Amino acid sequence: MVDRMTIRSRMCRLLIAVIAAGDLVGAGSARAQQIPADEPAFTAFVAERIRAEIRDTPVVIKGPLTLSIGPLQANLDRIYAFCKTNTGACSKEIGTYVSGVVATTSNRNDPPTRAALRVVVRSADYMRQALREVDARGPALTRPLAEGLVIVPVLDSPRTIRVFNDKDRAALGLKPDQVFDIAIANLRSSMKPLATAAKAVPSGQFGTLKGDYYQTSRLALIDSWAPLAQAQGGVLIVAAPSADLVLYASEDSGAALDALRTLARNVMARAPKPLSAALLRWTPKGWQLVR
Repeated sequence: MVDRMTIRSRMCRLLIAVIAAGDLVGAGSARAQQIPADEPAFTAFVAERIRAEIRDTPVVIKGPLTLSIGPLQANLDRIYAFCKTNTGACSKEIGTYVSGVVATTSNRNDPPTRAALRVVVRSADYMRQALREVDARGPALTRPLAEGLVIVPVLDSPRTIRVFNDKDRAALGLKPDQVFDIAIANLRSSMKPLATAAKAVPSGQFGTLKGDYYQTSRLALIDSWAPLAQAQGGVLIVAAPSADLVLYASEDSGAALDALRTLARNVMARAPKPLSAALLRWTPKGWQLVR
């Protein structure tokens, strides 16, 4: 029998090794540029970057960290927070953000299709506060996943992924439940089966699913996690600290939960697109928050 101190020591060594190696989130090797640190100047800086790429769409500063890009509203809260704590990776992340804005504006009038429907996992706070750029096409649809997390239908295209909204739903003649049914079915058929992507981990170790935009979307496929939970003796605890990363464990001792929660918080603090530091326990009926 492994005692509690041994478990805690093993978990701490794993945590230090993962963070030091930078396995989960790149620290960014680009040298920090002279990007303004205060909110108004930062907003103006990003606005100019976007204007340089989108010359036929008006980009207007509505306030600190808030832009209007044509009919869309863009909120810079998250990228500003990332840049404050990750100066070396700030320039690269701004470039990624601007590229995303360009792709979104270029395909916003593309007609929706059923085949393009997928779901993503987002925090409920993010959907309330940061996704206000749903413009005149109507509000986004959401469905609860676990406490503090929701699943959101999106339209996947070669250029970008955009939130599916009420106007898209009307154009396809679908009811909200049908949207989720199709989006989840499409996600399931497009991803590598979880049984081959995630292997059971022994006590004292963490498993990872990473590198794919839809990795956290797997949390919406509740039934697909049953074989992994069974292989781990019925215990499956997960965390989704960033949009493309799931951590999971087979142990729910206090030491193991503390180590997983600490790792999730560290990853989340360094991630360009943080999601949640919450720990979730798998059950056949859905995910339950671990308090």
